[in-house]
Amino acid sequence: MPRRRSYDQYCAAARALDRVGDRWSLLIVRELLAGPRRYTDLHADLPGVSTDVLASRLRDLERDDLVTRRKLPPPAAAVVYELTGRGAGLLPVLGALAEWGAADLGEPRPTDAVRAHWFALPLLRVLGERAGGEAGTVEVVLDTGTFHLGLGPEHRAPEPAAYGDGPAGGEPDARLTLSTAACRALVDGGLALADAVREGRVAVHGDSPLAKVLRGR
Repeated sequence: MPRRRSYDQYCAAARALDRVGDRWSLLIVRELLAGPRRYTDLHADLPGVSTDVLASRLRDLERDDLVTRRKLPPPAAAVVYELTGRGAGLLPVLGALAEWGAADLGEPRPTDAVRAHWFALPLLRVLGERAGGEAGTVEVVLDTGTFHLGLGPEHRAPEPAAYGDGPAGGEPDARLTLSTAACRALVDGGLALADAVREGRVAVHGDSPLAKVLRGR
């Protein structure tokens, strides 16, 4: 296998970028933070990536022990990609990037693809700060789709995943219903969760301690 280009700098940031600095690499990790995914699932949720580039990036991530492949048992019998422990360690990195980039979201451009679960990373921070140590599963219902995320130290990718596309597997500890515009305002810092709940822009459902904290008791 040909040697990949390196910055050849004795610097921790440069070493990290040697591994995940290529276009699409970190977005592949973003998708895998939601749990094991088939190649077709990854391709569907990475609009714009070619099949050749996706296959190449997955090979690179496997080579660097950030991603691994396994075959699901019957009846599924499908091959899935999932993060290794080192790959899952990129969660705070992507969280920080999402927080930094939230101010540039603005209104969606006509060419922008939209997936509801792409809000999961910045919401982990927003809801985690509000939760004050309460742990549990939160289901988030937007007008563009539904996803769920886990708060607390036990919710760490890859087992269990930090977040996931679609509804929670069971009854969540809290369910948030809000518009995509309100969600964007929460993640870019223009709206505090307490104000959003008080103004009726966010509805928090549930009777768990986590739901009560998010709702403001």
